[in-house]
Amino acid sequence: MAGLISLRAGPRSSPSLARSSSAWASPPASHVAVRLPSPLFRCAKLRRSRSLLAAALEISKDGSAAVLANSLPSQGAIETLRNADAVCFDVDSTVILDEGIDELADFCGAGKAVAEWTAKAMTGTVPFEEALAARLSLIKPSLSQVEECLEKRPPRISPGMADLVKKLKSNNIDVFLVSGGFRHMIKPVAFELGIPPENITANQLLFGTLGEYAGFDPTEPTSRSGGKAKAVQQIKQDHGYKTVVMIGDGATDLEARQPGGADLFICYAGVQMREPVAAQADWVVFDFQELITKLP
Repeated sequence: MAGLISLRAGPRSSPSLARSSSAWASPPASHVAVRLPSPLFRCAKLRRSRSLLAAALEISKDGSAAVLANSLPSQGAIETLRNADAVCFDVDSTVILDEGIDELADFCGAGKAVAEWTAKAMTGTVPFEEALAARLSLIKPSLSQVEECLEKRPPRISPGMADLVKKLKSNNIDVFLVSGGFRHMIKPVAFELGIPPENITANQLLFGTLGEYAGFDPTEPTSRSGGKAKAVQQIKQDHGYKTVVMIGDGATDLEARQPGGADLFICYAGVQMREPVAAQADWVVFDFQELITKLP
C-alpha cells in the first residue's frame, strides 16, 4: 500500500506489566465479572452477607445452570487439554486483564463509544469486522499515541497466566496468541510470557509516512468474523498439529471451535462473564489454576 507503513515494532526489552497509581492498579485476581439477572442482582444488594457460593447457587436457579454445569469438565475435555499439540489464547480479557482497544480508545478520548462497540463484538451481536472498523474510525490513533499508550498504560497479565504458559511448555504443548487486537500492543505481552513473535496472529495497524493513522490490514484473518477459526486451521496445517485447544472469553473465540479448527473451546470467565459464550463452551474456568491442576 503506497505511502503507508505497517506497525511492526519489536517488544521492549523489559516491559512493565504492572500499573502504578491509576484506577487500574490492582489486578482483580479474585474478581469474576458475573452479570447477574436483574431480580437476583436486586436480591443480592439486599443480602450482602451471602457467600459467593450461595450467590452462585441462586444464579443456577435462574437459568445459568448450563454455565455452572460446564465449569465441571468432562474427562474427555481434560484428556483433550492434556493431549493437545498446541493451545491458542485470546489476548484481551484473557491473557491480559484489559481490552486493549478500549484502553487505547480511552487514552485517545473515545472510550465510552468504543467500549459499546467492543461489547457488541464480544457477544456476537454485530460482525467483528464491522465493530473493528467502527472503533478504529472513532479512535484514529497515530503511531505516537499507540506508543505513548503502551508506555503509560502497559497491559496487565492475568493472574496465573505466566504459570499456565510454563506448565504447558513443560508438557511440550506449544502456545499461540490469536487475537482481534493489535500486534504492536500484543508483542510486549508475548515477550513477557516467552511466546515467540511468530506465534502471534493479530491485527495490523497502518500509518502514513508521518505516523498518522491510515487504517488496518483487512487481510489479517482476525480482522473479521470467523477469522479465529481460519487462524487456528492455518496453525494446525502449518505445524501438522492433530489437536489444538482455544481459550478465550468472546464470541470470536467460540467460533474457532468447529471442524478443522479448535478441538476444544475453554471459556475463561475470570475477567468477563459473557453468558451466551460460556453456555456453549466445552469447559468454563474462572481461574487459570484450574487448568494447571488438570495438567500432569
